[in-house]
Amino acid sequence: MEPGEAVHIAGPNGIGKSSLLRILAGLLRPYSGTLEREGALGLMDERPALDGTMPLERALAFWADIDRASDLERIMNSLDLADLADVPVRFLSTGQRKRAAMARLIAQSAPIWLLDEPLSGLDEASRGRVDGLVGNHLAGGGIAVIASHQPFASAPMRTVHLAEFAQ
Repeated sequence: MEPGEAVHIAGPNGIGKSSLLRILAGLLRPYSGTLEREGALGLMDERPALDGTMPLERALAFWADIDRASDLERIMNSLDLADLADVPVRFLSTGQRKRAAMARLIAQSAPIWLLDEPLSGLDEASRGRVDGLVGNHLAGGGIAVIASHQPFASAPMRTVHLAEFAQ
């Protein structure tokens, strides 16, 4: 893939979309073959890696310090999270956690995004926000690999149907 490109990983439940993203992230080993990439990557999946006991802003700030992100307030505002800054992560709804995970991903400033069902659990306004943020990432030269049952309108992307590779 080249900068500005996205690929949509499609297929029925259980076919391996999430496993493929975890292989790309280096969290699982492929059965065979090799994987090569250039540049840092960030993974957004069902595990947001945020301390459930911390207020949201502190949980995000923990990672922002590690990632040297200086624009956490802007990122939180872009995902409509500012009003939740003092709410412990464990009390966030599914959609709020999903947006928090997206904030964590953006703060990483990684050029390669691996997104596992990034729109699931989001209301219509939040889906539009996340879709737009992915479009901005691509427009800025980023790359996105998206496993999703829902379409993205922000950017044209080719689709890989995993069922075509199942044996």
